[in-house]
Amino acid sequence: MGINAFGSARISSNYHVKAFCNNPSETEKKIALTFDDGPSEFTLEVLELLKKYNAKATFFCIGKNIETHPEILQKIIDEGHLVGNHTYSHSKFFDFYTYPTIMEELQKTDRILEKFTSKKINFFRPPYGVTTPSIRRALKFTKHKVIGWNIRSLDGGTKNQDLILNRIKKRVSPGGIVLLHDTAPHSVFVLEQFLQFLQQNNYEAVSIEELLNLKAYEN
Repeated sequence: MGINAFGSARISSNYHVKAFCNNPSETEKKIALTFDDGPSEFTLEVLELLKKYNAKATFFCIGKNIETHPEILQKIIDEGHLVGNHTYSHSKFFDFYTYPTIMEELQKTDRILEKFTSKKINFFRPPYGVTTPSIRRALKFTKHKVIGWNIRSLDGGTKNQDLILNRIKKRVSPGGIVLLHDTAPHSVFVLEQFLQFLQQNNYEAVSIEELLNLKAYEN
């Protein structure tokens, strides 16, 4: 039971599904920035910073938030960033859902996203990084590639900016995937400092597509 719970809760374990959490073969100073839970009004500030530092990112969007902020989703795409599926509701009970319900959430969010991309969405990130047998069964039908991370900011759990920044800075290495959120002011503040750090250390922030050599969208 303990191993099962650990494997479910740790996305990098590949316990239930194969997740892409970094590119260990990357030798150049490239990492991928990913943002969860938007779009929100803070996404606009994130986009400004990405433009200022010439960085690319991948946004894992919640379906109901896209419906609230369609113009922000459009701006993400217009500015050359990628979008992925982060479920429709991001329910805290998502990992208890049956696979038909999970499929419904993924397909509903894909339909919303595809209005903007006009291409099939390939990337999915499960809420909280939790995977289950039901999610595995749903993915057999939806064919999404699961994108995890190996540099977790924990900016969803604390507002201590120094703590968050130091945590991600010391974990940076080529091929890493950073998990941040575009839903709160403290995350935006940390992002600017982190982008400065990357610039000073000659790191390039690229899309998940480039880092992992995977297609974000299918025609």
